[in-house]
Amino acid sequence: MSHRAKSDRPPSVARLAAIDLQHLRFAVAAGDCGSLRRAAELLHVRHSVLSRSISQLEHLIGAALFERSKIGVKATLAGASVLRIARSILEQVDTLVATGGANGRGEAGRISVGFCTSISAGNLRASLLDFKKRFPQVELAMVERQRPRLMSALRSGTIDVLVITGDVQSSDNKSLKLWSERILVSLPEHHPLAARDVVYWTDLRGNTVLLSHHDPSQELEDLMLSKLLFDRPKIDRHDVSRGIVKSLISMGFGISLVMESDAGARFAGLAYRELRDGTEASRIDFSALWRADNENPALDSFLKLLSERYPRPAAGT
Repeated sequence: MSHRAKSDRPPSVARLAAIDLQHLRFAVAAGDCGSLRRAAELLHVRHSVLSRSISQLEHLIGAALFERSKIGVKATLAGASVLRIARSILEQVDTLVATGGANGRGEAGRISVGFCTSISAGNLRASLLDFKKRFPQVELAMVERQRPRLMSALRSGTIDVLVITGDVQSSDNKSLKLWSERILVSLPEHHPLAARDVVYWTDLRGNTVLLSHHDPSQELEDLMLSKLLFDRPKIDRHDVSRGIVKSLISMGFGISLVMESDAGARFAGLAYRELRDGTEASRIDFSALWRADNENPALDSFLKLLSERYPRPAAGT
């Protein structure tokens, strides 16, 4: 067999497997610098180490990568093709390492957040915007459902964390108390109560209160019934979204109770007034709920952000 036939034989699998990233980095540096000496200085290695590595790569590939001269090195035709592929490989490896590290630190990846309140304004909206600003590489998936369906999704692992009203305790889940929101009365802008700055629970008597089957209507209804033991307002329940309830209010079908975050989405013909219990605004608490065995790093980043934004008060305060 001639020497020419041997040189045309493709490299064996064993020889290709012997090529490592250092071979590629040294060759790319030499090509970029046009000099083995300058490449060695750039990489902080001895000239002999870099030269030997490039010679090994040429042997493993079966082709000369550089034309060497007193003024430096120049890539051969084969060498230019090899260096182009080597750069692509090194870029992909660097991306792989960066992406893996970012996912491990919770700086990339995906998190699904379930909620049953409005994000037109308020703390949930602000928290989501802050999280997206801090971790732009994390895919943030929002899921709005009724509470039973959200709890089911949390149990199955299809949702990472819930932001819901109340302080929910569960042996399988962990929870974090967050913020509280004022309760507002949503009413037609020409309603007699719209002329007041604030509305009291007792002012609801004689009115029709429209409630959706969607959360947090049930908690609002329970709170209203606890405040008005006698002479309660009429309650009309509708299996529609909050947006449809707003339309019914603007049409004069009644008034409703909403969280203050819901007031961020303005609706023609509607007015909002703070609902008070004595001298204090009536409020409902919010909590985050997640599975204790959820190891999603992006979830840890989200919970850390919530803890920073809404720290628990110190004991005794």
